Amino acid sequence: MDLLAHLEAYVATADEVSFSRAADRLGIAQPLLSRRVRTLEEHFGGALFDRSRRRIAPTELGVLLLPYARDVLDRAQRLRQAARSAGRSRMRAVGVPADCAPAGLARAIRAGTEHGITLGMRELPPGERRSGLADGSLGYALVRTAPEQAGYVAPLGLASAPEPDGPEGGPVRRAVHLEELRPRRRTGERTAPPVLLLLAEDQVDCFQDRLARAAARAGLPEGCVRPAGPAATALAETLAGRASLLCAEPFARRHGAHWTPLADRALHRGYDVCAAPGGHGTEGVPDWLAAPLAAAVGAVPPGRGGPGPGAAAEDATARLAARG
Repeated sequence: MDLLAHLEAYVATADEVSFSRAADRLGIAQPLLSRRVRTLEEHFGGALFDRSRRRIAPTELGVLLLPYARDVLDRAQRLRQAARSAGRSRMRAVGVPADCAPAGLARAIRAGTEHGITLGMRELPPGERRSGLADGSLGYALVRTAPEQAGYVAPLGLASAPEPDGPEGGPVRRAVHLEELRPRRRTGERTAPPVLLLLAEDQVDCFQDRLARAAARAGLPEGCVRPAGPAATALAETLAGRASLLCAEPFARRHGAHWTPLADRALHRGYDVCAAPGGHGTEGVPDWLAAPLAAAVGAVPPGRGGPGPGAAAEDATARLAARG
């Protein structure tokens, strides 16, 4: 049964109080309209119209169901209008990391509207963003790449619990080297080894291998770097002081965590804003889209900005890590 067509017959008959006028209104033959009403009555298990009089009238069931039928038809009409409107405009799905700043994504969406493009943001892990470009399910995506080869670089650092007596988020300290996190003996006792949590955005082979080598060179205990589960859980452990979270500064600040930049720039995130090969992405990535998408993850073109105020220059260890 075509429910919408049958509901249209029911509502038109109720409005016109006549099968013949309702059929004329819908542009169908009266026998067809009558069959649709009877089919609907069988579906609902009761008569919708009293036909015992010369002039038909809705039954109690017909009066009860009428506003619901109108609502369904109104919603269907709005759905058709939205589909037609979307069909007239260009639509693009955009793959973005889960830790994007909402304000940055909003700027990209508004810019798309100004250029006649409807952008749909989809939060996806790095691998799915890349595969989405390949299979055409995404028009554009922020793709992870090595920072020394990337069009945009997002400085990474360690988020930790805020200072008890300091302002929310705390001041930015000098850049930290991984070797400074090594457990040290104090008054005869060895400090607990650090726990560094990785968000899903950093759980990619190229980055994890690079981080593992850097941690080994820094003398950090094996197993101190751990993949985090959901971002909310990782943040809870971080704010509770049980771990440090590797992330970009805007993400840490939004959630009230203290953030310290990493001195090793080879451990920063590299991003390229890419278009799907063929299809919607044939026009390439427009500047009005690339800039706000990069800004949403705290990324800037190489050479603009650094790991943070007070960051030391890249040392020999960082240069070796960059070479893999």
